[in-house]
Amino acid sequence: MKTPHISFYDSVEHHSKNADKIIGFYTLFLTLCFFAAVPFAVWFANDTDILGDLWRILTSPSKLVTDYFALGGLGSAFLNTAICGLIANAVIFFSKVRSNATTFAAYMLVIAHGFYGLNFLNMWTPLLGVLIYCLATKNPFSEKVHVALFATALGPFISDFVFRYTLGDSFDPSNPRATILGVILAVLFGIAAGFAVPALIPGTTAMHRGFNLYKAGLAIGIMGIFVYSFMYRSLGIEAPSVVPIVNPEYYAMPYGYRTFMNVFFILLFLISILTGYFLNNRSFRGYKELLKCTGYGTDFLDKYGMPDCLINIGVYGFCILAYLNVIFVLPEIFPFLPTGVGFTGPTVGVVFAALTFSADGQQPRTVAPIALGYVLLLCVVCVICGIGGMDVPWTLSTQGYINGLAFATGLCPFAGKYGWKIGVLAGFLSAIICTSTAGMHGGFVLYNGGFNAGLTALVLLPVLDFYKVEPKYDDDV
Repeated sequence: MKTPHISFYDSVEHHSKNADKIIGFYTLFLTLCFFAAVPFAVWFANDTDILGDLWRILTSPSKLVTDYFALGGLGSAFLNTAICGLIANAVIFFSKVRSNATTFAAYMLVIAHGFYGLNFLNMWTPLLGVLIYCLATKNPFSEKVHVALFATALGPFISDFVFRYTLGDSFDPSNPRATILGVILAVLFGIAAGFAVPALIPGTTAMHRGFNLYKAGLAIGIMGIFVYSFMYRSLGIEAPSVVPIVNPEYYAMPYGYRTFMNVFFILLFLISILTGYFLNNRSFRGYKELLKCTGYGTDFLDKYGMPDCLINIGVYGFCILAYLNVIFVLPEIFPFLPTGVGFTGPTVGVVFAALTFSADGQQPRTVAPIALGYVLLLCVVCVICGIGGMDVPWTLSTQGYINGLAFATGLCPFAGKYGWKIGVLAGFLSAIICTSTAGMHGGFVLYNGGFNAGLTALVLLPVLDFYKVEPKYDDDV
């Protein structure tokens, strides 16, 4: 039996003192990086009214996929994300929770959606709802901090209640206004969500048996279906579309803010690797063992220590960045593919979303087969369209498929436990439905990718069980 590597800073006698502190410092570092990037983003994009742009983000309905780079601007999107991150830092700090891999994941999802759909106005009522739930049930809030942060995925419902739902046909996106009834509905919904989400997550996690790391996605996605259906279908109200955004200069850029974002991510991932390296007694010791891990039911933080998790964040992050830069140019290499997108707000956001569980199961070796499943589906579609004389309808850099894959990485335990072929199958199935699931909840749930991954797991697991496909790999205890 192999002895798991634990660095000096995370050894048994130091783990309780330092692991949560490293997470606290690193998440605060990320927040400060967003603040520091704001002036450079303003200069780079030549933003002239950052506060006005930020106001537009705060007062607009934010259904999937609302690109905050287009709606506001590069600088205002970074500022919004920085403030959302700071709020998450404050919630974690004042709750006095001992941060762990799940706390880190909750923070990462907050900053991920700060670039599309979540803002520091629509995130408050779900947070308060979970706090009220804890007070009413006499549960320590420190035990539900991650649930409170996960609940912010319902932010688009809040924005819609406040700024659109009660206005009906009189809604004017160019002249946002809140109504008292809308605010009341938003508060009541936030409180209701605070009681529903903690109850749903354990049950839906049991349904997919831990094979979807984005466990809150299935829970909140199912809740979103019921709320959306009642708000619109049951009451016979026409479902709203995404608010149209007029920003011709932004949409004329073929790769979005490619240069700016590449520099930002390269510096961020490099610092993450170097920080992990130095905290790991100036070594990469233990990371090789981490790469052999299945990712199923394994807390990298507890097993290998936070320094190796920081190294994993950097290495895995560079893999994601390389993948994005390759798929962006595929339409130029293969002209029969349609034009995709570049570093939009949603694209930047899902880079952080894909890193969410890099301290709790995700690593390059087991994520690669999931990505290969998306590539395989594109190849199948190209062949079928070629035979049928049809145009290829999408490419890997189509926004929905970028977002879908980012969350489909949560299916990596399939590759880790069953081998790469089942991992490819999981990615393939996820890719088939990744652009269809948002319609089920009307685009009001930001964790649509986690919902999609959860549905994929619910389909794949019983098939594997029925045909008695046994797991091939287990982790050392």
